[in-house]
Amino acid sequence: MSKADRRFEALNIAVITVSDTRTEENDSSGDYLATQAALAGHNVVFKNIVIDDIYQIRALVSAHIANENVHAILMTGGTGFTHRDSTPEAVTPLFDKHIEGFGELFRHISYQEIGTSTVQSRAVAGFANKKVIFCMPGSTGACKTAWQGILKEQLDSTHRPCNFAPHVLPKN
Repeated sequence: MSKADRRFEALNIAVITVSDTRTEENDSSGDYLATQAALAGHNVVFKNIVIDDIYQIRALVSAHIANENVHAILMTGGTGFTHRDSTPEAVTPLFDKHIEGFGELFRHISYQEIGTSTVQSRAVAGFANKKVIFCMPGSTGACKTAWQGILKEQLDSTHRPCNFAPHVLPKN
């Protein structure tokens, strides 16, 4: 079956920015992800900003994981090495399954753009309660790299040979 034979199915996406300094007025990374998801035909059902605190991150992500109307969670920020960066520590214990290839591929693509500085990215992804969760660095450039190089195709139900849509959409 070709891509043309497949019907596009919009996902309901929550976008979370993890930051101690971002506000709705200056959240360029979260805005980028939300805009790109909407332009791709998806529904952005939540857009949140949460401070870089393990328990506040975990509480917000857990609420989205428990929400039947959310299919995917795109997170930006908190993946570096400063003492406040805690997104991987907050989120990975919630995963039922890890998507190791996301971090590997993100760093591979990012290496072409920023060289060895990509080793400071702790981009991670996984599944929790039939939701796919992607955690990427907080820069808008990193979000562009992740969206254009991975997420746009992997969230597109028509992308072949495979994508994540069948794993998160309710079975009819």
